[in-house]
Amino acid sequence: MNEAITIPLPSLIHRIGREAVKQAQGVAQQYQCELKRVRRSRNWGISGDAINIQSFTGQLKATQLQREAVEFRYLIQKIETALLEHADKLEPIEAKLARLITDTPNITLNELMHITDCSLAEARSARFNADDW
Repeated sequence: MNEAITIPLPSLIHRIGREAVKQAQGVAQQYQCELKRVRRSRNWGISGDAINIQSFTGQLKATQLQREAVEFRYLIQKIETALLEHADKLEPIEAKLARLITDTPNITLNELMHITDCSLAEARSARFNADDW
């Protein structure tokens, strides 16, 4: 879940401009993400934890609404589309365990551990919490 992901952003400067990219880089650093060029090409990429990238996108949306500008629209759309592939990394482990237990009540602890890569203690506590409901 805490694996870093990289989202390609081809021709970013050509699409949103150099100043907008510099602003986005500053915001990305606040969320422990890295927005940078891919080697010496014109392509860019953003890397970081999926949750941090999602928070970064939310901040870009808020900035765009405050200034009534459309400069980050391409960047936001591209990141949101790529995050759909990483939806499993956006959900906290506790929520994922609770969802799996409620969806399939007969799931075993080993299956929970295999699907979510959690520890035995986490799977047991999730099962115990789900039984309380």
